[in-house]
Amino acid sequence: MFVRLTGCPLRCRYCDTEYAFYDGDWTTVRDVVDKVSTFSTRHVCVTGGEPLAQPGCLRLLACLCDLGFRVSLETSGALDIGPVDPRVVRVVDIKTPDSGEQPKNRLENLPELRSTDLLKFVICSRADYDWSKAFMGRHALAGRCEILFSPSFKQVAPVQLAEWILQDRLGVRFQLQLHKILWGDVPGK
Repeated sequence: MFVRLTGCPLRCRYCDTEYAFYDGDWTTVRDVVDKVSTFSTRHVCVTGGEPLAQPGCLRLLACLCDLGFRVSLETSGALDIGPVDPRVVRVVDIKTPDSGEQPKNRLENLPELRSTDLLKFVICSRADYDWSKAFMGRHALAGRCEILFSPSFKQVAPVQLAEWILQDRLGVRFQLQLHKILWGDVPGK
């Protein structure tokens, strides 16, 4: 189950959820938890926009964990991940140069990463790929947590990114946006 929170302080060039900048309804943490509890899923991913920009996000994450859900958080990496409940798996983006938001990377988050967290790079070009490889080395990220390389939809062919990773024997996990493969580039999916 995805819980998408509205609002984001970033404007990545490849953003596929621009509707989450402004759309949405005001609701309480209790209402969100009650709604999530009506579904049979046990895994909840809180995403955005940028969920950590919402004042109730930390409480929402803790409440979901308290109810026994497996909880993950997808965050831009521009805000402090330290206060996030330790039971939550944090999926932290590192913004590449082609995102247009690289200066907003909060490098102070890197020492906060746990082995259960994931670090994600959205790759928009060969230059982004090379930058990401260098970033991994410069910050000694190998082995700290799982690292995901994902091709930016319609910017890098998935097969091209997979070939670069294989050629370099890079220790990362290749990730696709499965919802776009299944349903296309449809907002809200």
